[in-house]
Amino acid sequence: MHVRFSTCRGLPVVDASSDAILGRLKGIVLNPDTGKVEGFTVHVPGLLSGSELFCAGVDILHWGTHILVRDSDILSPVEDRIRLQELLAQRRPLLGQRIRTESGKILGICADVQIDTTKMLATWMFPRRLWRWGIAIPLTEVVEVRREAIVVRDPPIMKESEATASEVLHALPSLKGIAETGSCTS
Repeated sequence: MHVRFSTCRGLPVVDASSDAILGRLKGIVLNPDTGKVEGFTVHVPGLLSGSELFCAGVDILHWGTHILVRDSDILSPVEDRIRLQELLAQRRPLLGQRIRTESGKILGICADVQIDTTKMLATWMFPRRLWRWGIAIPLTEVVEVRREAIVVRDPPIMKESEATASEVLHALPSLKGIAETGSCTS
């Protein structure tokens, strides 16, 4: 299933063994080099303000109107995940990061991503400039994710038509004659 992350924020995270709601989906941890969803942050309600725990993508059993996980033991502080420490220290996020082309044109800020919940991969990113959404960009177009920006390939340049505008206008009378007579005689 392909979903935009913004539509998933707040989904309940449910323990498969007890059907208890463990918390609500809050954030996403993406590998900027591969687009792999490493996992999610889950807001777990507590006595005062609650806590934010980490749930690895491989621990998710089902994704639908709620997120089903094996059991409550899979939730842990992100600091306990040694493998993620290097990734988090690099500070190269996708969400909230500026997007620019190789030539330097700013496309906006990455405001959302689409993820494939079966493969746990990000597939598209959605730039936003102020209040307007930009054109969705497939992650295959990403050249590099730096601390200061996500760099994407420049769009292909449209080739100019071989006929110029004046040539087209000059040909219109003969096209009109062909349309009226139904035959092509020069």
